Amino acid sequence: MPHLSESQFMRLIPLQRLAALGRWRVEAMRSLPEACLLYVTKGMGRITVAGLTRGYSAGNTIFIPAGVMHGFELGPNVQGIAVFFGSDCTLNVPNSPQHFRLRDANAQNELANILDMIQRENDTKRPAFARAVHYHLGLISVWLERQVLRAEPDTIPPDAAQRLVARFTEVMELRFRKGIGVAELAEELGVTPTHLTRCCRGASGRTALEMLQDRRLFEARKLLSDTKLPVGQIGMTLGFASAAYFTRAFQNQTGLSPSAFRRTG
Repeated sequence: MPHLSESQFMRLIPLQRLAALGRWRVEAMRSLPEACLLYVTKGMGRITVAGLTRGYSAGNTIFIPAGVMHGFELGPNVQGIAVFFGSDCTLNVPNSPQHFRLRDANAQNELANILDMIQRENDTKRPAFARAVHYHLGLISVWLERQVLRAEPDTIPPDAAQRLVARFTEVMELRFRKGIGVAELAEELGVTPTHLTRCCRGASGRTALEMLQDRRLFEARKLLSDTKLPVGQIGMTLGFASAAYFTRAFQNQTGLSPSAFRRTG
């Protein structure tokens, strides 16, 4: 029987526990092979999705499709739930990011009740609980569809600069392991590196290079934490020209060498 990773299945994780796994796992730019829904019940912070940074607060629900680059601040006062749909999920969910500020108490209560039912099924493991969880997850997909249709997403139609940055994150996600630089990515997008960096800074507060390095080094930390691949092989996998260059870049951002980071994990 083939091994099935946890990411293939739906998980319901308190936001506070995500931070306990390591702040870099939530704050650094990364993408997931599964859709994710964040429901914030307390606190506030900032979240970057597809290169666009905005604030979030209690009552916000953010849906992030699979493969979309994102990262978010998770302060000590923030509470809520993260729903990971699983990479094997076949439900009909939005294909673009959504950010809702739920001012309607009924909409908040409806989502909270569905999440409570999922948690109860997971906790009790009653007969047919897996099927029940799947059906409740389907109700979340219906809830999302209704919010898209009737609620006002917390968004203004993206301008040209924001569309460029979103496209940049898409191309970056496909190419960051190949050692490609900002200049090559800008050329592929038909703009100058200066213009791309200006747009990235305006949309997210980060330069194009900072976003690219953040993405590559998140992946490096993940591989160091979750696999036993040799450090040099990880650097090569992520497109670094040499093990020494990878070590310098990693240490400059994290304050630790790759080997020291692995030991602390």
